[in-house]
Amino acid sequence: MSEGSLEAPERHPIPWQDPDFFDEQKLDNELRRQFDICHGCRRCHNLCDSFPRLFDLIDEAESMELDTVDSKDFKSVVDACTLCDMCFLTKCPYVPPHEFNLDLPHLMLRYRAVEHKKGQTGFVTKQMAKTDRNGKFAGAVAPISNWSSRIGNGLTRPAMEAVTGIDKHAALPKFYGKTLTARAASMGPQRDECAPAAARKAVVYSTCFVNYNDPALGEDALEVLARNGVETELLHPMCCGMPKLEHGDIEGVAEAARTVAAEFKPWIEKGYDIVALTPSCSLMLKFEWPLILPDDENVRQLSQATRDISEYVVDISRNEGLADGMSALDGNVTVHLACHSRAQNMGQKAAELIRLIPDADVQVIERCSGHGGSWGMMKDNFETGIKIGRPAARKAVETAPRYVVSECPLAGIHILQGMERLTEKEDAPLQAPEHAPHPVQLLAKSYRAGQE
Repeated sequence: MSEGSLEAPERHPIPWQDPDFFDEQKLDNELRRQFDICHGCRRCHNLCDSFPRLFDLIDEAESMELDTVDSKDFKSVVDACTLCDMCFLTKCPYVPPHEFNLDLPHLMLRYRAVEHKKGQTGFVTKQMAKTDRNGKFAGAVAPISNWSSRIGNGLTRPAMEAVTGIDKHAALPKFYGKTLTARAASMGPQRDECAPAAARKAVVYSTCFVNYNDPALGEDALEVLARNGVETELLHPMCCGMPKLEHGDIEGVAEAARTVAAEFKPWIEKGYDIVALTPSCSLMLKFEWPLILPDDENVRQLSQATRDISEYVVDISRNEGLADGMSALDGNVTVHLACHSRAQNMGQKAAELIRLIPDADVQVIERCSGHGGSWGMMKDNFETGIKIGRPAARKAVETAPRYVVSECPLAGIHILQGMERLTEKEDAPLQAPEHAPHPVQLLAKSYRAGQE
């Protein structure tokens, strides 16, 4: 083992079916072991709010060491973790294969799994994680849902904050009455069978967010694939389980993995690639599910067959070449690299994708947006999330972009809010864009402009 652990990080399977995984004393011992190593290093002090909370606990303890920190105070450290994996993948020199064997995100997950097993997951938290049910219900009454969730609605947002804990100032995604699966079934794009990638076949996993909250992203992705000749099918068996993972419901995630993997199995056997439309979901399919169900062959096959949409289109450009017909955009682009995209170890695919557009002027932001899934919406976290995301928002303001794009739709929303805060505070002339599209949507826009 070389000093500094220069080897590529290795993730171990999550032993959630071992009774010791839920043993509270063994969990506390492991928390103290790993936290003590973090205390001696402190390289992650500015990565998220978990580490400052941990180091403050230690510095304010009687001995200024971990031995005089009360175990009950660890909860504040765990609650600040968004499971972004950036400490594991980009900062920590002691992750496996290093003998210290640090994996803070999965240690935080273990803590939450113990809480969940003890029945300590709140009712509202459980209900928020039922994304498919919520999407169907809210979509059925979309005008009312969107009116009630609008920032500035003094009638509903304070009540929502009191009942759900969602900060009344947090921008929330919209819902749509016609889902992506319904739209694709009624009027899918015409495939160009003479395009360079006509030999490719892909099943697009619409994901619950795109299906219910951003069907336009799915339509644009399907259009780009069709223009390049890819034969596509669209499926949405159920949510990938990321919201349940956030609060430690590993059994619920395993159930989703088994169901979705079984649904995709026959398509994989017929030679189809699997393409996910949001990075959190592709991360789950590629990496988290195989760590939760390492012996499930369907999950293993799905992991190997899955590609993120940006990754997939860039791969087409490198191998077959993209179809002609794109036109230059009407302005510059600032690309935010989402944490769950970075966690897939696939490179800056969002930026690579935008640079495929003729004469694209691209600036890259590789900083946390501060959102962290549902974490950043909550009253206890929203202002902290805005603070964490301020460097990303400031970089976006400085580049004065025509477009701000992010592969993570929630991160994009959060960055725009951060930009609005900065421009209001500093009386800057720049106005934040109204929408932060996915990079593939600019590719679709470029193709459409080329036909006009």
